[in-house]
Amino acid sequence: MTTSTRGAARVPAVLVLEDGRIFHGRAYGAVGHTFGEAVFSTGMTGYQETLTDPSYHRQVVVMTAPHVGNTGVNDEDPESARIWVAGYVVRDPARVPSNWRSQRSLDEELVKQGVVGISGIDTRALTRHLRERGAMRVGIFSGNALPDEGTMLAEVRQAAEMKGANLSAEVSTEEAYVVPAVGTKKFTVAAIDLGIKGMTPQLMAERGIEVHVLPATATLDEVYAVNPDGVFFSNGPGDPATADHPVGLMSGVLERKTPLFGICFGNQILGRALGFGTFKLKYGHRGINQPVQDRTTGKVEVTAHNHGFAVDAPLDKVSETPYGRAEVSHVCLNDNVVEGLRLLDQPAFSVQYHPEAAAGPHDAAYLFDRFTQLMEGQRA
Repeated sequence: MTTSTRGAARVPAVLVLEDGRIFHGRAYGAVGHTFGEAVFSTGMTGYQETLTDPSYHRQVVVMTAPHVGNTGVNDEDPESARIWVAGYVVRDPARVPSNWRSQRSLDEELVKQGVVGISGIDTRALTRHLRERGAMRVGIFSGNALPDEGTMLAEVRQAAEMKGANLSAEVSTEEAYVVPAVGTKKFTVAAIDLGIKGMTPQLMAERGIEVHVLPATATLDEVYAVNPDGVFFSNGPGDPATADHPVGLMSGVLERKTPLFGICFGNQILGRALGFGTFKLKYGHRGINQPVQDRTTGKVEVTAHNHGFAVDAPLDKVSETPYGRAEVSHVCLNDNVVEGLRLLDQPAFSVQYHPEAAAGPHDAAYLFDRFTQLMEGQRA
């Protein structure tokens, strides 16, 4: 429940973690209460892209950068039609945005979309707490007449957990749509929207690909009705262990040996389709500064991440799967988490991060070229 009020910075707010840790601050954005999974994002910039990333559905995002909102908000940078985060936590919000592209303040946008946040707390202490204890349920409560702390804690502990949550259909498009190729059309791709960001089909379109974005509930017949040269599985929220329909859909694509590319949630879906398990990370990877090594080239990329689950696959051996041999192609240099998979006997690969770089570095843009090369090879 939220109420939109101006001057929220003078309204008290409380952040309550499920383990009983409490932070007192001031309201930021809409006034009311919200619940979700507390996670932290290490990006110094790109807050607008973060807020509108559907992968953050039902998550309360803690910004580790101390100053947030400096460049305001515009209508060009969102990655989807709305803000998806369940709540927002910042230390020092900008008093006045300053950027030639700014159209309004971040605070105004949060109020407009009913997003409850909190400011003025020690986000460094909160981040360290989440690193030590792990991501957990959280509630933000703001208003001039708040419940007692025991009541707030009880409400937090009654909120839904992220483990076991099936969320991709909640953020997916309801109707299929087409992003036309820029210039000469070279290929057609069916993109399964599990929480896709707007920049992803745009970068494919810039490579001459006509992208048919399909709902998460699409059937195999609907995928092949567009006569695709390749199939793409997007990022998205939730626990991959619940994503039985996307796994079955991907298995059908693998059986037909159509060139396949998956990112983030799509990487976890490929892992499951190949017979690997998935597991929940202690606090996940979120931000635009995560170092990943591409084992196929030895190069290290600085990459953009947003995932709380990972694939449980052996790092140092080739695995036999129902679709041929598979190997781990990318690995996180911070903690050795699997960051990519590829099949050796047919054209399919995936990565655990966001190569569309919105926001983030452009080190991984080559992956869209690699997908194009797979489709060229299959056509030849």
